[in-house]
Amino acid sequence: MNMLLYLIGLTMLKGVGDVLARHLLMYFDDPESIFKAKKQVLEKVPGIGSYTAEQIFNSISEALTSAEKEMNFIEKNKISVYSMNNADYPKRLKECSHAPVVFYYKGKADLNATKIISIVGTRRITEYGRTLIESLVKDLSDIFPHLVIVSGLAYGIDICAHKNALKNNLPTIAVLAHGLDRIYPVAHRNIAAEMLNKGGVLTDYPSGTSPDRENFLQRNRLIAGLSDATIIVESAEKGGALVTAELAFSYGRDVFTFPGRTTDEFSAGCNRLITTNKAGLINSAKDLVMSLCWDTDVKKTPRQHVIPFIEKPDHPIIKLLAEKGEFQINELAIKMNIPVHKLMQTLFELELEGYVKAFPGGIYRLP
Repeated sequence: MNMLLYLIGLTMLKGVGDVLARHLLMYFDDPESIFKAKKQVLEKVPGIGSYTAEQIFNSISEALTSAEKEMNFIEKNKISVYSMNNADYPKRLKECSHAPVVFYYKGKADLNATKIISIVGTRRITEYGRTLIESLVKDLSDIFPHLVIVSGLAYGIDICAHKNALKNNLPTIAVLAHGLDRIYPVAHRNIAAEMLNKGGVLTDYPSGTSPDRENFLQRNRLIAGLSDATIIVESAEKGGALVTAELAFSYGRDVFTFPGRTTDEFSAGCNRLITTNKAGLINSAKDLVMSLCWDTDVKKTPRQHVIPFIEKPDHPIIKLLAEKGEFQINELAIKMNIPVHKLMQTLFELELEGYVKAFPGGIYRLP
């Protein structure tokens, strides 16, 4: 329990964000050591100068007090806490550079479910967007009854996605821009309560955090990171949904969007994602499933994994793929201990020779 206290406290230290928190955990043996370190030692951590070290050092006492308060809150309200060193920390999120060291979750949906997608878009939903979501979620639920849908509980596209997931008996998760001591907007409180029975609510903000404007943009990294793919249904030329799309794209995740008329305000952002090749164009659930290469034949028996005869059996990448079956490129880079950009060149050469095959989401397998 002490370790969790210090991990929560780490997120409350002044000047410490997601990336720096991970650097600190890598540098020190355990979270408690960070709070006992002298300022001169903190200055030696990569990414920390004298100013940040002083900020951290001076906020230690306050951070631990806040962490103790948060521990009492989560225990009283039966909230689950996921930390980076937990075995059940969401595997998709853990791959992302902005993954939080700690986040809070209440619900029943599996954060490591086989298939998870995010659906986001404008708060000013049109009838066109509403129809698209109804059709998409209904058709997906018929094919994948355990699909998890993630969104942000905001007005418009978000709440429409949550409602349609519940309507079709799909688990749905809301990523919040505040602590779990409240629901914003208040108008969606009943929907959030309903989601707890088949889905959940999630945030990396401690209790007492207000739904400030900047928090909504920050929480988008979790919406993108938790999912296999992000679908933008409607978006103007600027908006939070496009930020989510950019984050998903930067994480190597698939991004899809529905096209609209060039004169439609809330299709402008979607159309731009398509023209800049940052999102795949889809018109239906079938398009999405085909683009993600998801197997829709749920009745057939699982295929046995047969390792094919290859001419380069001693190549370390081929050996790893033969042992595990598949690797995400970031995970493989860590395993091989080489930079991603160098690994991409090697994988490309192996793919050209027919030794490996690339799949959506940066996944590589043997052919």
